[in-house]
Amino acid sequence: MPAAPKTTEAPGRGIAALDPIPPVALVLTGVTSIQFGAAIAATLFDRAGPEGTSAMRLSWAAIVLLVMWRPWRHKHAAAHLRLVALFGVTLGLMNLTFYEALDRIPLGVAVTIEFLGPITVATVLSRRRLDLVWVALATGGIVLLAAPWQQGGGLDVVGVAFALTAAVFWGIYIVVAQRAGRVFNGGEGLAIAMIWAAAVPLVPGILQAGTALLSPSLLLAGLGVAMLSSVIPYSLETEALRRMPANVFGVLMSLEPALAALAGFLILSQSLGARELVAIALVVTASIGVTRSSSGPASAAASIDA
Repeated sequence: MPAAPKTTEAPGRGIAALDPIPPVALVLTGVTSIQFGAAIAATLFDRAGPEGTSAMRLSWAAIVLLVMWRPWRHKHAAAHLRLVALFGVTLGLMNLTFYEALDRIPLGVAVTIEFLGPITVATVLSRRRLDLVWVALATGGIVLLAAPWQQGGGLDVVGVAFALTAAVFWGIYIVVAQRAGRVFNGGEGLAIAMIWAAAVPLVPGILQAGTALLSPSLLLAGLGVAMLSSVIPYSLETEALRRMPANVFGVLMSLEPALAALAGFLILSQSLGARELVAIALVVTASIGVTRSSSGPASAAASIDA
């Protein structure tokens, strides 16, 4: 989670307090925050399940972002509100399916599989033949991860299916987020979209977690996940996009699968073998390759995460 959700366009004015920090440091901090937020989220599954955890993360993120951006101050056209509703529902489905995958397969593996979404979208939008090589490389990495030839030793099939579904929603999200970024100021569109996103796992989350969601300690942990996975990385990476080339930003974002593997190892004790590490390296290489060869779409793809 997947994902911090970020729009693909930075606002005209930055966050003054972040001006002294180099943009590369902002991106790396944001990426690290996303993946360690996902790892911490996985530790809540025993108490709230993936649905309940997703509901808490997205609900808290909606509250914080609404307070930050106060989108009610401006009037928005009905067509724009419909667009942002699609934006939010897609975000909610992406996060929910990613957490379902994370409940079944290691974090580094789930993030790596999910990266097929932005890589594929970048290739389709760029229409460069060279990008087909990167897609083939990424696909090879995913097959190496899944290891279908290993009877009983491969990945959980349902977990892989959820990760691939999250990748599809990530791809859809990229296209919708680009359109929403053109008609909303700063993070206003994201703040409104987050309301719709939070509604997606709300009922399944309540049914799964029940009264556990009223636990103060669990709610506080959910707030922490929302800050690490959504609010902090969104703020840092939006500021970084304002001050650095989009293709450089995309290359840095391509490090996410590797950082996810590190977070999974440190927090969840998920150790990966040589095969898995080689597979992750293949997908990271493919993501960097498609980002560098596709200046526009690839960088946009890399700027969004579950």
